[in-house]
Amino acid sequence: MSLLVVGLSHRSAPVSVLERAALSADTKVKLLHDTLAAEPATEAAVLATCNRIELYADVDKFHAGVAELSTLLAQHSGVALEELTPYLYVHYEDRAVHHLFSVACGLDSMVVGEGQILGQIKDALALGQELHTAGRLINDLFQQALRVGKRAHSETGIDRAGQSLVTFGLEQLALPGGEPVEKWAAGKRVLVIGAGSMSSLAAATLARVGVGEIVVANRTSARAERLVEILAATGTAAARSIPMSAVAEELGRVDVAVSCTGATGLVLTADDVAAAVAGPAGPAPTPPSPGYPWGDPRPGTGAQPRTPSRGSAPDPAPRTPTGLETAPAGLEAAPAGPGGAELDALARLAAVARAGRRIADAGAARTLTAAVAPEGCPVGPDAPDGRAALAGVDAGSLELHGAWADQGEAAAQRQPRRGAVVRAGADLVAPVRLALLDLAMPRDIDAAVHRIPGVRLVDIESLAEASADAPMAADVDAVRGIVADEVAAFGAAQRAAHITPTVVALRAMAAEVVAAEVTRLDGRLPELDERQRAEVTQTVRRVVDKLLHAPTVRVKQLASEPGGAGYADALRELFDLDPQTVAAVSQADKNDDPGRAS
Repeated sequence: MSLLVVGLSHRSAPVSVLERAALSADTKVKLLHDTLAAEPATEAAVLATCNRIELYADVDKFHAGVAELSTLLAQHSGVALEELTPYLYVHYEDRAVHHLFSVACGLDSMVVGEGQILGQIKDALALGQELHTAGRLINDLFQQALRVGKRAHSETGIDRAGQSLVTFGLEQLALPGGEPVEKWAAGKRVLVIGAGSMSSLAAATLARVGVGEIVVANRTSARAERLVEILAATGTAAARSIPMSAVAEELGRVDVAVSCTGATGLVLTADDVAAAVAGPAGPAPTPPSPGYPWGDPRPGTGAQPRTPSRGSAPDPAPRTPTGLETAPAGLEAAPAGPGGAELDALARLAAVARAGRRIADAGAARTLTAAVAPEGCPVGPDAPDGRAALAGVDAGSLELHGAWADQGEAAAQRQPRRGAVVRAGADLVAPVRLALLDLAMPRDIDAAVHRIPGVRLVDIESLAEASADAPMAADVDAVRGIVADEVAAFGAAQRAAHITPTVVALRAMAAEVVAAEVTRLDGRLPELDERQRAEVTQTVRRVVDKLLHAPTVRVKQLASEPGGAGYADALRELFDLDPQTVAAVSQADKNDDPGRAS
């Protein structure tokens, strides 16, 4: 066995590099064909997921194989080799087997214990078999990896150590409110962009946790409609499909959007999201938390305003009868009604997004208005300078304050910003108007949208950071034990299989010797009848079999141990076996494999 794996994952490379190195379906096919065309490789498979890209190959030369596989990954990913090299890892023989088995069990996943990787390994094997790039070693390896992963999930509680990436992402969306996912998701309207395996898993998970409606958008309408039919059959949530051209409009009507497509560019830009949360087409904003400091301003609640403290916003100003309030010069007016002050800020964001302007705040690019009005600053005119001045100000107000400060507005002009939301006894938080979950690699949603007030974005990068602190279940140790045992068993089986052609060649040579001696006996004793001749022939064969039995069984046992590959060479030398005969047996063995490489 000369198994080699070269790859990169969320553990070795930043998300930005993984995004650029992501492989499309066509690229994976080309990569496999080019790998087999390379001299060191005889069979290959590629495992490409949202957080890993790995190329497996059976090579006859280690150093040449590493160089060739690394070069091929760089060529097909579009990332220069010198840039990609620092993030690559290499595993060989037993260590490569250990790595794949760990991956199959979810030990190497972003969320430990997630089971979706098993489907991705199955897909990788199916592609190798379809293209005939998976030979006996790759077939045995990946099929055993699937069995090991299933064993880990059935014999241990590894599922309790983590969950699917979708569930973990939903938990992160619900985290600021401190609610369980089921309570957070109840009755929400959700847009799912894409109808592939990950998007389908997301839709099924959302239906299970109790969302009210699921809208599916996909480039191929038939796949979107098929997913809708499956969701409708479960009866857990209303479902309908829309064309991709209607995504921007639908975004203003939903509470949550989940995206996982194979697109190479952004599916949702900051402009799209800013317009969606600022536009009048969407449903009413999420109700304020119970800790709203001046009572519930929603119509019909009967709540009375309270006097705001320093750093929090005063009561909303009276609305004009027209339903619109006047916006500062150069900015669009925001709709009146509950949350109008928040929509003020969102209108500014939408305006600058359409104008394509950006402003720097503390070294980070922020999609904010290029000219923030004085009343946009959340710090009161008599507040002291320094951090104390910003205590009790929500994140959206801080963004506006940073833009205001960068523009050099005078401190004396600072005015409180209306509409801040406070959670009692906790840090100030802005209400979430639109929650976004981006599970694509490369990303589908512009990372800049997290700077838009009222928008919460969870993507692969933030999931990686969150999962780094996730507690490890005690069952992880049990899974590691299973992996170690299975690696030893797989290695022993492969080493034993390596000597099998030599043993077969030895027995074939012995059979030829028996046949020659029986022929010679016929010439010397022609008077023997058929019964006597058969008895003599059987006796000679039994003698040869008994002489070969013990050494061949023992050599297989010895060959299965680490370092046992030399026993095959010793057997060939001791019995003077023709290397070409052994090679012919090996080739015939490969030709019997339905998944052989070609």
